[in-house]
Order: sequence, then structure tokens, then C-alpha cells
Amino acid sequence: MEKQMNRRLYWGLFVFLGLPGMAYCKKAVYVVAKDQCVVIFGGSNSKVLRTCRSRAEQGDAVAQYGLGWMYYAGNGVSKNDRKAVKWLGKSAVQGYDMAQAMLGVMYRQGQGVPKNKKTAIKWFTKAAVQGVATAQYSLGWMYAQVRGVPRNYSKAVKWFAKAAKQGGIFAQLNLGNMYYEGHGVLKDYRKAVKWFSRSAEQGDIYAQLNLGNMYYNGYGVSKDDGNAVRWFTKAALQGLAKAQYSLGWMYYNGYGVSKDDRKAVRWFTRAAVQGVAKAQMLLGLMYYKGGKIIPRDDHKAMRWFTRAAELGYADAQAMLGLIRAAKAQGVPENDREAIKWFTKAAAPEGA
Repeated sequence: MEKQMNRRLYWGLFVFLGLPGMAYCKKAVYVVAKDQCVVIFGGSNSKVLRTCRSRAEQGDAVAQYGLGWMYYAGNGVSKNDRKAVKWLGKSAVQGYDMAQAMLGVMYRQGQGVPKNKKTAIKWFTKAAVQGVATAQYSLGWMYAQVRGVPRNYSKAVKWFAKAAKQGGIFAQLNLGNMYYEGHGVLKDYRKAVKWFSRSAEQGDIYAQLNLGNMYYNGYGVSKDDGNAVRWFTKAALQGLAKAQYSLGWMYYNGYGVSKDDRKAVRWFTRAAVQGVAKAQMLLGLMYYKGGKIIPRDDHKAMRWFTRAAELGYADAQAMLGLIRAAKAQGVPENDREAIKWFTKAAAPEGA
């Protein structure tokens, strides 16, 4: 099975008209704690704000964090990122871990302060060494993926692992990918499966897709198409286009399930409308070929081939050329169009 990489989001396992690649590092998601002023002081927003402000002005680090959070979230006050940074900073310099983590977010995102990745790392690190899982994950993400930060997979693995062991769902996904790719650690498919499984069981759709791919390919586990279908289904039902395509592929071929062209078309269509070129290509082929379950429909075939071709899918471009040259049912012959699509299909990738 050929292995290639799409540097935007997916790394991994590809084959012509086969399954999509692995879902790699998920975009950093910063989880904000509950409003500590509400949690600690209770009462209405106006009462909470008065109490929290009074305690914060007296130097209470927890209240300072809570007041900063209120300004960050616009909870009980008008949202004001500069004031959020002011109070988070006062709390952070006193060593309050959640304030340090949130201050890292503000510098990372450029909210209320100029964006500064170095300062973000400083505050994430202070919170991470105190055990804040979201800060540990954020550090791992920055070392693995963020432009402008020297890439350091060993540090990324270190922090992903700490967050993953605390149950961090995204850290578990990304730690699995580090073991899958061999970044910062020796490549180990079994450990990849372990961490994909933990994340998938918590409901992460990208981990579910990855786990399905591991079962389909027999990487780190015995090949098991039934389990592959199980995990593809979980992610597909939550709307993940790559998983919808993968599930359609399983029904199309009868892998792990009874072959079912209707279900294949259903799942390919859901993926195709989200822009998955392989799903568009296979829909085109199914309508072009026709059969007892799916009647031949050259107009639908042309529509899906065209959508895939416009995304640069060479096989769809070649099919459009063939159809235009051969005058398929209800599709007028057009040599110029045929030559156009044959030329595009023959062009080197990226040309």
C-alpha cells in the first residue's frame, strides 16, 4: 500500500480508490476552565463581579484569574481581552497555574496583546510543569506543528504523553500519530493503536478514523475489517467526510459487511458533497457503469466526474476525456473538451 502525505491535515495510508490517510495533529483546541469567580463566590453576575474584583484588587490570585476569565469570556462584563490579559498576568506571576495556561493562550492567539509565540511557550511551560493538561497539550502542539517555533518532536512527544496520561483526548490522538509516524519516538504501530483507541473511545472522530485505518491495514493489530467498519461508522455518523468515504468503500467492496451498493452510494454521496474527490470519482464510476441496484445515469456520472476533475483528480479528468470523446448516452461528443481533460490528466501533479 502506497504511503504519502498531505501536509495540511492528513498523513498516511493511501491507495488508488482506497481508503483516505490518517488524521494527523488536530488543530490546537484550548479548553478554558469554568468561571472560577462563579464557582468560588457564587451568586448573580453583578454580585460575583463585585466580590471577585474586590478580592482581585487585594491580590487574591484565584480571584485575579477569575476576573481575567470573565473579561475573556464576556461573562457578566463586556468582553475585553486587554483587561483579561491584565488580570491573568497578575495571577500568573503569583504562580497560579490556570492563569499561566490562559495567558499562554492569549499570547499564542494575539488576544489583548501582540502575538508572541516565545512568550506563549514560556507561560504554557510554567503551567505544564504544574500539571495542567491543556497547557501540556498546547506545548506539544506548538513544538510539533506551529510555524515560527523550532520543530522539536521529542519535546512534542514528552508533552503530548503527559497530557495523554491525564486523559487529554487530543493529546492521545496526536501521541498516537507520533508513534505511527516515528516522530520523536521509534515507530511503533501497537502504541499508535493504544493511543488512538483511548482517544477514539472518548469520541474523537479523527482517532476513530485512524483506528479504522489501523484495523483495515492490520497495522499494530490483526487485520479486522469488521472493527474497521465499526470505527469508520462512528466517525461517519458524526459527519467526518473521510470516514464517510471509507465506510462507503467498505460497503462497495463488501469488506467487513455484506456488499451493498445502495449504502455505498449513500456514504459516498455524503463524502462527495463535502469535497472528497475519491468519493466523487467512485460515484461517477457507479453511475457510469450502472447495474441492477444503481441504474446507469451518464448525467450524474458526468456531474461527479467533473467535480472530482475540478479538484485536480487525474483519473476523473481522464474519464471526462473518454466520455467526451466517445459520446456517452445523452452526453454530446466534444473533441475540444476531451482534449482539455486528457491534457489535464496527463500533466505532472501540481503543474
